[in-house]
Amino acid sequence: MNATTNTVSDAQAAANKFLALNSGNLAAYLEACIHCGQCATACHFYEVTNDPKYTPAYKLFPMAKAHRKTKWPWNWFGGPTVTEADLEEWEELLFDSCTMCGRCTQVCPMGIDIASIVAASRQAFSAAGRGPSDLFEAAENVLTKGSPLGVTPAVFDGRVEWLEDDYEVDLPLDKDKAEVLLTISSIEMMKYPKSIVAMARLMNQAGVDWTFSTKGYESTNFGFLAGKPHIARHAIEKLVSAAEEIGAKTLIIPECGHAYGVLRWSGANILGRPLPFEVLHITEYLAKLKKEGKIKFKTIDGSLTYHDPCQISRRGGATDAARYLLEDCTDFREMTPTGNFNWCCGGGGGVQAMSRAADLRHKVFQIKMKQVEDTGADMMISACANCRLTMDDSKEHWNWDRELESLVELLAENLVEDHPHPFDAKPHLATNV
Repeated sequence: MNATTNTVSDAQAAANKFLALNSGNLAAYLEACIHCGQCATACHFYEVTNDPKYTPAYKLFPMAKAHRKTKWPWNWFGGPTVTEADLEEWEELLFDSCTMCGRCTQVCPMGIDIASIVAASRQAFSAAGRGPSDLFEAAENVLTKGSPLGVTPAVFDGRVEWLEDDYEVDLPLDKDKAEVLLTISSIEMMKYPKSIVAMARLMNQAGVDWTFSTKGYESTNFGFLAGKPHIARHAIEKLVSAAEEIGAKTLIIPECGHAYGVLRWSGANILGRPLPFEVLHITEYLAKLKKEGKIKFKTIDGSLTYHDPCQISRRGGATDAARYLLEDCTDFREMTPTGNFNWCCGGGGGVQAMSRAADLRHKVFQIKMKQVEDTGADMMISACANCRLTMDDSKEHWNWDRELESLVELLAENLVEDHPHPFDAKPHLATNV
């Protein structure tokens, strides 16, 4: 097959997928846009570049072009065709420069959920074989290895054992029955293992009947981010099956924003049936334990501020939980803007996994640096490992001197315990698979 035929085939595959997805609320969104451009100033990529191509509404155009073929008079006489040039132009806009944070929707006078259009458009690009190779590879790892970063069940089992030994903490694994299934992000397991220990210490102190499961432990869903719905469904099925097998009433998502959004707000729709358990983010669950008096914290000294992960706060609804957990801080300082209007870290929506997007990510992080510096706080706290990884990378790039910390780690360090455990590990824990 020659190159020309391949090009036509790829463009047609994308167009077919656009049309297949173009129904219901997506079609209504495409019809509703009035091209006012207000969404531009809400986008962090536009904010740092002032380039009009980063206007969020511009990301509607590929699907809108396919949608136009279904409308009169185009459906009679033929309409605009999705071309290879279109795919070339919009790939960077739909993948590298959109974190699907939803901030643009807050200022849209028509309430258009541009993030959902981008997610659907990524499916069309994936059908055409177009997209960042590193993001696609991470998604395929979910099928072949069980985790985007290669944390296989055997690796997970081994690392749980290491963490138990190094931190002297009980990490129950593969219990036959448990009230709560706790999941992890492979970013935590590979980069921030202390956050897993922190969650365990908090759960154990509260007397929670919980377990990890080697049959369903990875909460991140790179299939969703990469526009590969069969992988997204596969990842959800593993978690649901593991929770059902042990009779869990609650499944807890760790410090991972998109994992929370995908399972809690999209999981049942993707799976095609209700989830037989409650899905909570770790901050929501810890807030519940604190309210019930099952965990208590010491006074947290020092000045700190909180970065709201987009999928947990703005799109997830768990904005207040983190602040309730931080109420023992003596010097808590809100960013401007904050809460549901806070700026994105710049690495959500899979953008952190795209090496070619690094320069733009670093530019976006300058917004967060200024936010923190304006508060005067010495430390920034967050509850998303992907945000943390994004910000750590950019912090190193800019040689920034502020501290970044995990919320669960901060809470574990200030936990009131009957029998304290060491939170500093022995030095032999491996950090690479």
